[in-house]
Amino acid sequence: MSTEADFADASRLPRTPPQVPAPPAEDPQTAVLRPVPPERPAKPGPGPMPPAAPPAATPPRPATPPAPQGSTEPPPPAGVPPLPTHGPTPARTDTTPAPALAPAQPPADRSATPRDTAAFHLANSEALWNGSGAAEAHPNTPPRPTQPPVVTEPPPTGTPLSGPPLPPAPAFRAKPSRRTALAAAGLVLGLGLVAGAATGTWLADDAGGSPAAEAVFAQGREVWHSAPVDTLFPRTLNGVGTGPGGADRTWIRAAVAPDSGCAGAFDPLLAKALAPVGCHRLVRATYVDVTRTNLVTVGAVATKADRTAMRDLRRRFATEHLDTRTDLMPRPYAAKGTPAADFGPDQRASWSIRVLDDLPVVVYAVSGFVDGRTVDDPQPAAEATRTGATTAPAEAGLGHDAKAVTERIEQTFRKQAAQGTTEPQ
Repeated sequence: MSTEADFADASRLPRTPPQVPAPPAEDPQTAVLRPVPPERPAKPGPGPMPPAAPPAATPPRPATPPAPQGSTEPPPPAGVPPLPTHGPTPARTDTTPAPALAPAQPPADRSATPRDTAAFHLANSEALWNGSGAAEAHPNTPPRPTQPPVVTEPPPTGTPLSGPPLPPAPAFRAKPSRRTALAAAGLVLGLGLVAGAATGTWLADDAGGSPAAEAVFAQGREVWHSAPVDTLFPRTLNGVGTGPGGADRTWIRAAVAPDSGCAGAFDPLLAKALAPVGCHRLVRATYVDVTRTNLVTVGAVATKADRTAMRDLRRRFATEHLDTRTDLMPRPYAAKGTPAADFGPDQRASWSIRVLDDLPVVVYAVSGFVDGRTVDDPQPAAEATRTGATTAPAEAGLGHDAKAVTERIEQTFRKQAAQGTTEPQ
């Protein structure tokens, strides 16, 4: 019969193997979202343990007499191990120390095992969400999209819960740049100019063939006869800003030639150039400026041509520059007993010729010096009136005189042809 002394020796106690806790049976996705406690610093490893002291000898207890045969002793209660049947172990009498207990095993190295941290779960949860692990664990779960879906919220419409109704969202309009606005304005301006030119040409062509235009054209051929001399050639001509540098000019009529034909009024080449339109009548007058320095003879030829012939002649003069050739100059009118008595072909310094196409009239003017000096290098008015011209006709203003007087008589003939009257100005 054994006693408690049998189990007093520590060396005879059975060793208990270390128990490894089983991992909890839980969903991997749930484990990923489980909160992780803060990591504690690792403890230093245990050093060598000192040898255990020998246990003190336990005095033997008196043996209990065996139970008699046929004993009616009740069985031991459940949970109590049965008593050994071998005899008692004699007490140790030697002084040899008992073998030391095996040192306790150090705690497992946690650095080699996965730690329950947020970084670990985030690093290992990608396969569960995107890889095959998630598909095996949850075969019915669709794979996670690689990019988040773009959520487009519709503009708020309808009536809000409170307050006035919301207006619809305004449409976004790109602000035009300044370059685009300038290009559009230039395009519109260009189209307007083209349309205006086309409309003006159409109106001019239409007006040219109208009965009123034909009546004015026919009346222009008779202006030399129907208008008084003082109307066609006023006693005084005022030219505001028509002189060199914008200076005002004034001319006084010195002589008026009787109406006549064109014989002897032009150089031979100019008479040949005017021959296609014919010469119905010629009227002329000579003016002197108020300083009694310059002379100007102005004339108007009433032709026999129709509108088409006048247009052709005007086009020829412009294309061949016949109005700038020195061999096509008109001749002056030199009246005896006037300041223009010595005004001959050699005194011509500048000239201007205008061929009209709305009237059967050719207007011209030729200028020179009162003192009768000879001019070796005459210059047309178009060149003598240019800025920077330094010739004698340009510096004396003879080009300005010829041009201004020609334009003034041209306006007079147009006005008288349109009015059809003989009222003096």
